Amino acid sequence: MSSTIVESIYGKLQGEKIDGVFAWKGIPYAKPPVGALRFRAPELPNSWEGVRDATSFSPVAPQPQSEIMEFLGNETLNMDEDCLYLNVWSPGADDKKRPVMVWIHGGAFISGSGSSHWYDGASFAAQGDVVVVTINYRLGILGFLHLGEIGGEEYANSGNCGILDQVAALHWVRENISAFGGDPNNVTVFGESAGAMSIGILLGFPFAQGLFHKAILQSGAAANVHPSGKATKIASKLLAALDVDPTNISKLEELPVDQLVQASTLVPMMSLGPVIDGVSIPKAPEEAISAGSAKDVSILIGTNKDEYRIFTAFDPEWKNADESKVTSHFEKTFGPLLPIISRQFSDGKPLNQELFNKLLTISIFTSPAQRLAELQVNHGAPVWMYRFDWETPVFGGALKATHALEIPFVWNTLNKPKTENFTGASPERQLVANQMHSAWISFARNGNPNTEQNSEWPKYDVEKRQTMIFNLEGAVVNDPNSEDRIKWREITMLLKSSY
Repeated sequence: MSSTIVESIYGKLQGEKIDGVFAWKGIPYAKPPVGALRFRAPELPNSWEGVRDATSFSPVAPQPQSEIMEFLGNETLNMDEDCLYLNVWSPGADDKKRPVMVWIHGGAFISGSGSSHWYDGASFAAQGDVVVVTINYRLGILGFLHLGEIGGEEYANSGNCGILDQVAALHWVRENISAFGGDPNNVTVFGESAGAMSIGILLGFPFAQGLFHKAILQSGAAANVHPSGKATKIASKLLAALDVDPTNISKLEELPVDQLVQASTLVPMMSLGPVIDGVSIPKAPEEAISAGSAKDVSILIGTNKDEYRIFTAFDPEWKNADESKVTSHFEKTFGPLLPIISRQFSDGKPLNQELFNKLLTISIFTSPAQRLAELQVNHGAPVWMYRFDWETPVFGGALKATHALEIPFVWNTLNKPKTENFTGASPERQLVANQMHSAWISFARNGNPNTEQNSEWPKYDVEKRQTMIFNLEGAVVNDPNSEDRIKWREITMLLKSSY
């Protein structure tokens, strides 16, 4: 008999039941990371007496305002440094051992939350009979400021607090999810953008071994991690901006959180992210995965056809840019590689925004995803590859199949407020959502995304490179955009040989 009151190992939680789905929100999975715990690894949460209300979302992690993230449904009205909470949706708090899906949100490691209306787990629970967990984790300067080289052993983990938060949440799932009707021995982590990049790190993260069994990576892989030296330079710049003496780092614990967040906007996007610190991340995730760290983990991985369009479509730097301005953008981004890139990809035509978007899509998203798939296939791990091709009609079709567009299709949350601003309102959208939602459920349940709708989706291999193309009708294509893949591989090999 299911109840809205569940007993976790830390105390009782009062949830709610809406349209047949149970939900518990704002559950603490670690102590508040404030004061002396700022820039430190998360600690186990405190227990409580009585019944704790779990019917409201917790505050989101402190973060700067972002127009793109607001457009994508991110809400930041309620922010607080005390943010290490998670949310659970389940068909019932009973003894049924259901598959568990743990979502790690995106946002360039500097924004986002687990409480976006796009990440409502009710459909997964109702249609898939699975238990869904969404989490918050520390972001930006609070989650990824690498102080280990400056402050010593006391701050050894500071550059990866956000990842350690994710691991702490997975520990909570292992210890508690059976009380919510879930199976701790059948856990799938899934995430998008920085969330998928986080999963790429977790696949090679020693502290995460055995905490999940399957992984779905949407528009992210295992390539986004900073070397310690680069991360230390970023930290030094931010300490100077905050007027904190490197010999007195403890002053950081006293500064107002708003001041820290404001300072973080002084460094380029993605400067604050996971770090090869030699402690929590001893080596590059791709290196660990290549050595077999995730050989027992089934992978579903993919990208969107036009990932980078959302980042340039509304950028005033591109609006009416003349030839010299366009060339400047390419030079700033690709540096000495530009001549060979131009020779390989432009076919003698002038450089343009379309080519820029294509190259950034390949370099940041498509190529790392293919590389991770290859590393896993080399160990005999089951891998499935997809590409999301459905194009949104909004803004005159300028965004096409851009970054993050697949999220409300995966979650089957197309009817949520403001989603039409991104996807349009065409009823045909549901055809794509039906395919993706059921494939994700099937993968979480069986380790295989094949469904009645998509019953001929073979595993990925390095010869055929079979890829499911999600559109109004799903279809498997062997090695889509093979010419671009080969050209980019040649460029990256040239780059490696130049070092």
